[in-house]
Amino acid sequence: MNTKTYQTLELNKILAKLATYAAFSASQALLEDLEPTTHLDEALRRQQETTEARDLLEERSNLSIGGARDVRPHTEGARRGVLLNATQLNEIKATLQSSALMRRTILQLQDRFPLLADYAYNLQDGKRIVDAITLVINDQGEILDSASPALARIRSDLRVAHDRLHQKLQAIVNSNANAPFLQEAIITMRNGRYVIPIKADARGAIKGIVHDQSSSGATLFIEPMATVEINNNIRELELAEDEEIRRILMALTEMVGGESEAIVLTVNMLAALDAAFAKAKYAGALRASPPQLVGFDPNNVPGSTIKLYAARHPLLDPHKVVPIDVDLDDETYVLVITGPNTGGKTVALKTVGLLAMMAQCGLHIPATEDSTLTVFESIYADIGDEQSIEQSLSTFSSHLKNIIQILKTADNKSLILLDELGAGTDPTEGAAIARALLNEFLQRGVTTFATTHYPELKLYAHSTPAVRNASVEFDVETLSPTYRLIIGLPGRSNALAIAKRLGLNNAIIDEARSYVGESDLTADNLLDEIHRARDEIRQTQSRVVKTESEARSLRDQLQTRLDRIEEERAQILEQAREEAENELETLRNEIQRLKRRMGSMAARTSDEPSPSQVVRELETEARVLNEMMREPVKRRPKKAPRVKPAQEEETLRRGLRIGDRVFVPNLNAEGEIVSMQSGDNVEVQVGPLRVRADADTLEWRSGKKKVKDEETHPAAAISAPSVDSPGMELHLRGFMVEDAIPAVDEYIDQAYLAGLPWVNIVHGRGTGALRKAIRDHLRNHPLVKEYSKAPENQGGDGVTVVKLAAH
Repeated sequence: MNTKTYQTLELNKILAKLATYAAFSASQALLEDLEPTTHLDEALRRQQETTEARDLLEERSNLSIGGARDVRPHTEGARRGVLLNATQLNEIKATLQSSALMRRTILQLQDRFPLLADYAYNLQDGKRIVDAITLVINDQGEILDSASPALARIRSDLRVAHDRLHQKLQAIVNSNANAPFLQEAIITMRNGRYVIPIKADARGAIKGIVHDQSSSGATLFIEPMATVEINNNIRELELAEDEEIRRILMALTEMVGGESEAIVLTVNMLAALDAAFAKAKYAGALRASPPQLVGFDPNNVPGSTIKLYAARHPLLDPHKVVPIDVDLDDETYVLVITGPNTGGKTVALKTVGLLAMMAQCGLHIPATEDSTLTVFESIYADIGDEQSIEQSLSTFSSHLKNIIQILKTADNKSLILLDELGAGTDPTEGAAIARALLNEFLQRGVTTFATTHYPELKLYAHSTPAVRNASVEFDVETLSPTYRLIIGLPGRSNALAIAKRLGLNNAIIDEARSYVGESDLTADNLLDEIHRARDEIRQTQSRVVKTESEARSLRDQLQTRLDRIEEERAQILEQAREEAENELETLRNEIQRLKRRMGSMAARTSDEPSPSQVVRELETEARVLNEMMREPVKRRPKKAPRVKPAQEEETLRRGLRIGDRVFVPNLNAEGEIVSMQSGDNVEVQVGPLRVRADADTLEWRSGKKKVKDEETHPAAAISAPSVDSPGMELHLRGFMVEDAIPAVDEYIDQAYLAGLPWVNIVHGRGTGALRKAIRDHLRNHPLVKEYSKAPENQGGDGVTVVKLAAH
């Protein structure tokens, strides 16, 4: 790659911006030195690495290298025997801890992030070094007393000596006898010795060594003779402490030096990982996408591919930059861009070249994901004002000098970007040189982008195979560029139109028009018509796209409404099924309870339905309900109130009406007629229960009782008479399980009908099998509210207390 091109296309600015996303200096340096690769495989690997980093950070947003530092200079010094201080050792510890954490995190996900895992494999945790530093140095960089037994002993002696010294000095400064001589009653330090300030004219009043005096000379700082020996002892201990600390740090330094290669490798791998994370973060900030990278097609010349869609220059304001589309077909080698001198052409050149280099650096580019680029072996750019005062070169000479250098090395695997080709000299000669240069690049098969003002080059591009025109759109109404790149059409001169728009006299404009060749005016008018037609087509396409978007939005809204309706329908069906299941379960429970009660129900007349017949009817009803539940519901039926005919309410059955009070001899109880059944049967409400009876067996009682709402308890729909109490206890000692369970059912039925609130079942302790079977059975019994073992003084675990359900 031509390093001068990096400056021209501002790749250096991109890398400087990229480096700001790095977490430590090692990765920053790596990114600032990044260069585009010329190998397809390496470019693809770099792109995949950035993609993995973006995916990983999206999943683990808080992932970072933490407190890692570039400790390579520290480890190199340690290898050469240079003593490391506590701060440097703590930096090494933090780096190794970050390495261990990063290694664990990435290797757990290595199947999904294989390229990042390659770096993680080489990370070292340095556990031995980390543990050793942790035992010696705290997080504030202080050497711990526990670093060695000798250091602990020295510091203990130091504390004792300091206490003695301060006691001595406090006694001196607090003495009433010394008060007249002291400047202040304080203890301070000079030259590492503890001293007290005395008045200069009291020199000799307190025996001691003078270590300093104030700037005015009025105060002397003396070390009293009584404390000289203690101060000497403290100084000796401090020197011993320093020596012991040095010995401890040197041992850690030697340990680091022995692992220097592993630590350097760890820093390098952390830098590579952090660089990948920086690329990922920068891509997110640019709203960039990974480009598709391809090699040269050997079946075509030049065989390169440049397809950039919605491409944006990354250094321009993202809110103002206008995206461009650059799509070269396989038969185009050279693109000649013309148009007004407004900067749009140069930005287009720089965008193409810069995005190509970014892609080869492994960076995602600000363009759509379907953008495709060839990996070029070299990229050259001659852009901007190259006038050189030092070399006495004109703009034309400077540009030509650059192009001569490009010609020396450019080949069919190069990308060349030329701004204002042939400018800065006589237009006729400049256009001729520009055309000759383009022919040379065309013959070499070099992919070339060139901007120009020369109309001769428009005709050249139109008439030469493998060369195409392009232009940067300009709005004559607003006198400003739109910055849209239009491939296939040359740019208009716009000079006469701009002059007219700015208010130049029409007579002058007409005279100027007369000086322009007729063919040039015709061509310019034709281009004007083409551009207008293109604008109309674009506007029509915009309206079509808008209409399609509105249609899709409306379709999505309708689909959402349909989905919601279907969801509500499914919820209604599910609710109906749940209600049916609940009713079926209630019915099944009633059937089971009826079966258990058959043996205890009172005798019935031959005309009354037998208990078995009632059970069969209920079972039939349960089967019908079950079949109804299995059938899919086509639609939710509307509920309509059922209106009974007036005559049904007053139907006579043996002279009886609904609502009459009657006496039921079989039950020895009174009740109220609630409905007329088939034949001579009627249904009578007796207390909380309903029974069927033959109308001939009933005795009418005077007066009617207001009908109450039906009981909500399941037993409310089943008839049974009140019976005598079976007693508060059922004794089952010695029973087998198969005999005890039926006895329990019969006893609970009788107790419930007798209105007992609770009963005791005495089963004994024994092996516990009978107790377990009875309690398991009671757990699901419909007439049992709860049960528990009896208190110890009433039988304990040998008796189960059963609380019955409320009537």
